[in-house]
Amino acid sequence: MSSSPEELHPGNWIPYSERPEWADVTPLPQDDGPSPVVQIAYTDRFKDVYDFFRAVLKSGEKSARVLALTEDALELNPANYTVWHYRREVLKATDADLKAELKYCRDIIEDHPKNYQVWQHRRVLVEWLNDSGSELRFTELILAQDQKNYHAWQHRQWVLATFKLFDNELAFIDRLLTDDIRNNSAWNQRFFVNSRTGGWGKEVVEKEVKFSLEKIQLVKRNESAWNYLRGVLDACTDSECAKEQRELVDSKCRVLLAEGCDSPYLLGFLVELLQWRLEGEKDDAQVAKMVSEAEELCERLANELDVIRARYWTFIQNTISKKYGRSD
Repeated sequence: MSSSPEELHPGNWIPYSERPEWADVTPLPQDDGPSPVVQIAYTDRFKDVYDFFRAVLKSGEKSARVLALTEDALELNPANYTVWHYRREVLKATDADLKAELKYCRDIIEDHPKNYQVWQHRRVLVEWLNDSGSELRFTELILAQDQKNYHAWQHRQWVLATFKLFDNELAFIDRLLTDDIRNNSAWNQRFFVNSRTGGWGKEVVEKEVKFSLEKIQLVKRNESAWNYLRGVLDACTDSECAKEQRELVDSKCRVLLAEGCDSPYLLGFLVELLQWRLEGEKDDAQVAKMVSEAEELCERLANELDVIRARYWTFIQNTISKKYGRSD
């Protein structure tokens, strides 16, 4: 498939094969073998640029003109790992302006915000510069466009951990959760920050359980908040605190249930708490009572509130019954 004149010569574009300053380079065509299974219909411009890129890659040339060539190659395929890698080698060899490269990198990310290669390139640049000055603000702007951009979150976490910039992160997360209390990425970030700073001792766990319960009270069907609460209780490193906080959560959940809340996340959490209580219960009458309650909750989840996972809840019900002596 050949390209149209407009495609081949957009604006002032001149093929490398027609540029006098590149006359000393012999382009290296792509070798797909004698019988390629699927012949890709590259445009003429794509073949021209990548034929010259392969040639300089083979010769090892690192120069300003090669840096410009990689820009053209990345414009055509911004996810090409080899081009990004070689561009970094050229940047080092030519002592290029890394601040300008950060600006170039930002432009690419804004056009291709979920391109892993360009985010990796930016991380390397920040490492070389040893300067994280604009990174938190930059990721904030990208996340404002897409709160679930995994690459932006990953980059932000790396910056926070590498440069020890956690001081204001919980405040940032609070703003995100105020805007969207169901922002699962923000909940995940909150867990990340607490894990990397104060850890999960008594003070932090009590604070985060309180925080979670307050958010659940606002939106009772918010799965993210329930999952965060579960994670906090599981991460607690103080066994006595973990026991106290589970008992507190159990009492709060029962209040919600008594008030008529039918959130499947509430009932599912109560089943988990019953399983936890059953592990340490020695009184047969209490065991029978808790097993019966767990069975009722599982039946309600399977038949009314979480039908899509009915088989899961039936499995949990059977597991509890068999483990604690009720196989009927």
